[in-house]
Amino acid sequence: MRSPTTGLSVRLMKIANSVAEFTSLPRFLMALLVCLPVLSVGCRRPATPPEPYVAFVTNRGSSSLAEVDLARFRVAATVAVAASPERVLVRPGRQELWVVSSSGKITIVEFPGLRVIRTLSVGAGARDLAFSPDGKQAFILDPQTGHIVFIDANAYKETARVALGTALANLALTPDGKTLVASSQITNQIILVNVNSHQILGAVKVGKSPTQVVILPNSSQAFVCATEENAVSAVDLKTHKLLSNVEIGIQPGTMVLKPDGGELFVFEYDGTSMVILDANQANVEQNYPTGHQPVAGIFQQNPLVLFIANAGDRSVMALDVQNRTLLASLPIGIEPKAMALTPDERFLVVADAVGSAVAVLRTNPITLLTTFPVGASPVDVVVPGWLLKR
Repeated sequence: MRSPTTGLSVRLMKIANSVAEFTSLPRFLMALLVCLPVLSVGCRRPATPPEPYVAFVTNRGSSSLAEVDLARFRVAATVAVAASPERVLVRPGRQELWVVSSSGKITIVEFPGLRVIRTLSVGAGARDLAFSPDGKQAFILDPQTGHIVFIDANAYKETARVALGTALANLALTPDGKTLVASSQITNQIILVNVNSHQILGAVKVGKSPTQVVILPNSSQAFVCATEENAVSAVDLKTHKLLSNVEIGIQPGTMVLKPDGGELFVFEYDGTSMVILDANQANVEQNYPTGHQPVAGIFQQNPLVLFIANAGDRSVMALDVQNRTLLASLPIGIEPKAMALTPDERFLVVADAVGSAVAVLRTNPITLLTTFPVGASPVDVVVPGWLLKR
């Protein structure tokens, strides 16, 4: 029995012979021109897997860092890190991974080779590690003591601590690398610290129980979740003034800023919606439905798509940001917790905290490629621009 493509090719050959009789083209050349589209369809190959990039996944349950080969969809290596790792960041300009553990330590891992080169003690509950743009300095929060810890990243040692006089919730560094912004739920303030002088620049009263801080790309404004007021506070970082306290009608959880800084997407804590704010005017543009308990978001820039991990209903959704159109909503494991895009933005890696696995999705079209085990309770993932050396 002939395939549909074979039958079509025979019919096209007859057409080519007929057309050749009325042209000066040879029959074989006319046949080639007519049949080439069909031949190309028959030779089409499935989409290739990602480049041999590596994803690095922190496994809280097994206190390990896993190296995931994204070309072969498997764990290539695993290394033990300090107990209860929560975050993994790539140090700018170096092939180093800094793993932050809630046990109060930073494990520094070198790549390639996945070798632990140093472990630093910071303080119980350490969180919100940030690097200077050149990667020479690191800053981390010791929340219980109310300290911001300064680290010489080249020497791998602590150089200073700035005591802010209150327990702290979150820390962020302005994109220009000049100012650290810490939030305090005790005093309902954000506190600004100069990176170079270690001096406190000032404190700004914001909404009640502030948590996450997000800063515009030009370092001009900070936005802070006011969790007890269902609001987001906007602060001018140059004048140290509260610009507005925007009521959003939901309890704010995770906030994600659009790459150009024009819009802020605020996920509802343990809810099923998000609020989209105009970051320039500090007003509500839209309330948009999500899955249950949206916990993480990441932007694909070309085209502009927001991927949202919904831990409560085991899904990842994709939103066309420009048209506000839902492109897809896919079931992913048991509890998607964190996400990372490959540098070419062709693939999305999702850490499933309860399923102890990672899922790999193709971004265009949005489809689930595979899921495989990676370690106990993976809670964070990064995909730097490093290729796996075989």
